[in-house]
Amino acid sequence: MKPRKTHTTSKPKPPSPVMRKASEGRGRKAPGLTADARIAMRAYELYEQRGRQDGYALEDWLQAEREIRRGA
Repeated sequence: MKPRKTHTTSKPKPPSPVMRKASEGRGRKAPGLTADARIAMRAYELYEQRGRQDGYALEDWLQAEREIRRGA
């Protein structure tokens, strides 16, 4: 019998190359992306700015959502 792999918590994946390219030089108002995609990208930026410290996903998402929704 093969040993089973245990589930581990992994860190969020970085944005795909397509999302990264779409956002380059355009800030948070990247045209052609949905609001949720822009929020996800901004939340990931906040995560990276914190030094990729885990445990703040919800706070990062809510902060990003406030920024994107108000048009920052």
